[in-house]
Amino acid sequence: MTSQLNLVQTVDESLLAAFFQESVGKWRSERRYYTLPDGETKEMVSIITSRFLEPGCDELQRLAQMHVLPNSVSLICGAEVMWESQDSVTGRKESRGSTLFGAKGSILYRDRGFATVKPVTAQYHFPNPKTLCLRTEYNDSVFEEELKLIGSKYRTRQSIISRAGEQLMIGQYLEKRIEC
Repeated sequence: MTSQLNLVQTVDESLLAAFFQESVGKWRSERRYYTLPDGETKEMVSIITSRFLEPGCDELQRLAQMHVLPNSVSLICGAEVMWESQDSVTGRKESRGSTLFGAKGSILYRDRGFATVKPVTAQYHFPNPKTLCLRTEYNDSVFEEELKLIGSKYRTRQSIISRAGEQLMIGQYLEKRIEC
């Protein structure tokens, strides 16, 4: 059983490395957030830049230290994602930032979460080679996300945020590559 689990983790690690590599570049992300249960919507546009991180690079070593991983544990790959967002309706700047992702086994390590600046982890899996599913839990909230590569120019994402078993928000995204 252990060898079968290791094989699944190795396959997922390989799929994640390929997914991160295919996501490299600059993307225009158009998204809509639905606040539940009232259905209030907010529309955003972001420019997202993604960079692949090779095993052993400084960023992945720093990320492993943030998560207090033993020196014997090396993150197999990762990504740095930078974004700048604005409200689609008002044009007002909303947020700007970056985050680091690194993987080992079926765990995706992040330097920050959606709603916290503290390091968090997510469980990840691939229902197929082009679809990455994440589940992150902290502060009594659950963040479920699906990212799907569509050809080489498009990506969709959906995020569902829940607390105490009740869905609070749904985010839907259409992303178009604007630069490799």
